[in-house]
Formats: sequence, structure tokens, C-alpha cells
Amino acid sequence: MKEGDILMEQLHKGRQAFSYAFPIMVPMGISFFFIGLGFGLYATSQGFPWWTPPVLAATIFAGSMEFVTIGMLMAGFDPINAFVLTMFVNGRHFFYGLSALQRYVHMGWKWFPTVAWMCDESFAINMSTRLPDDVDKKWFYFHVSWLNYVFWVFSTFVGGLFGNLLTTVDLRGIDFVLQGLFIVVFLEMLLNAKNNKIRAFGVAGGSHALIGGEISLYASIYELYASSLLYCVQMGRCAP
Repeated sequence: MKEGDILMEQLHKGRQAFSYAFPIMVPMGISFFFIGLGFGLYATSQGFPWWTPPVLAATIFAGSMEFVTIGMLMAGFDPINAFVLTMFVNGRHFFYGLSALQRYVHMGWKWFPTVAWMCDESFAINMSTRLPDDVDKKWFYFHVSWLNYVFWVFSTFVGGLFGNLLTTVDLRGIDFVLQGLFIVVFLEMLLNAKNNKIRAFGVAGGSHALIGGEISLYASIYELYASSLLYCVQMGRCAP
């Protein structure tokens, strides 16, 4: 097969996978928009310029950690605490990567952006979606990852602009969006849990998120990990 034919075949597979992935990603983009909007408003309410939220989103691309980063930037230079907290908040990505090793292979140039832009939502969609035979899996994984990345960065950009325009508006209390994010995660786990231990961690995590503060944030993260591990063991999904 000639190189031109191979290129046309790859382009056809890419378009076909995009046509299948985009309708799945639209609801995710809508949810990203409101969370990203909240992050942009939160960052600007703390005195950061409008471009800070999209820059953090594009370079960190870890929603929870971006919220935490705003607080750490205001607290002063503390690289050790920043490293430890990052490992606690986003250490789960190590396990995501291990469980996706067999899927993200033989992807060519698509491998790096697919892996670099992997997040909770991308992982969940790529691991759970059953694709028809005529949709190329590697192209689908790639489209899901970059669409989530673009949705998130764009939403934080809009949030930063809105926050910049609303400089005269009292935005006190907008920082509760971080606690709200953890509460939603725990409530979802609580409602879907089939094990009382998982429910107990869900209640404790939601309660600590309501209290606020650095210690409560650490406690919420620990409880999220513990409940996720229990759910993983219960459902038999810990193995790759």
C-alpha cells in the first residue's frame, strides 16, 4: 500500500472516530464548563490576573490540584509541601496509567498527547466505552483526551475573563467551589455504593469537605483514596 493510501486511511479512521467520540464528549464539555468557570472566578477573586486560570489549566491539567495551587501560591514558596500534596491529590494517575498500559500501545504520535492529557473523565470513558468494530480504538482514545483538554482549558479561560470583568462584584465565598467539588464526588460515591464501609467513607469525606481548611482537605483526600480502593476491590477492577 502506498504512503498516500495509508495516510488517507488514517485520516478516514480519525474522522470516523471523532464522529463517534464527539457526541459522547459534549455532556462532559458542558460539565467541565461550569467547573472551569468556577475555577476562573475563584482564581481572579484571589487577586490573580485573568490569564492565570487557563495557564494553570494548560500546564497542570488536574482540576483539583489547580484549585489547591491557588492556595499554595498565596501561602508562599514551599516546594516540599507542594510535591507531597500533589502526590496525594493526583497520585491516582499512576494507577490509571498502569491499568491502561495494554490499551495505549502502538499509537504512534498519538501516544504522548493521549497519555499526557489523560484525566479521570478520559480514563473512565476510554475504559468503559464499547466501540463498534468500524471505530478505531487508538483514534477514539486520542480524541477523548484532547477534547477533554480543550474543554477544560477553554472553560477556565472564560472563567478568568468573567472574573476580570467582575472585579467590582463581591465574590467572597467563591472559594467554596473546591469543597463543593469534593462533596459532589463523595455524594456520588455514597449514592452508588453497595458497601457500608464505602458509605461511611463517603459521609466522612463530605463532612470534612464542608469544614474546610488544609487538614480537612488532607482528610478528604485520604478518605477518597480509601473509599476508591474499597470500591475497586469490591468490583474486582484493581487488576489491569
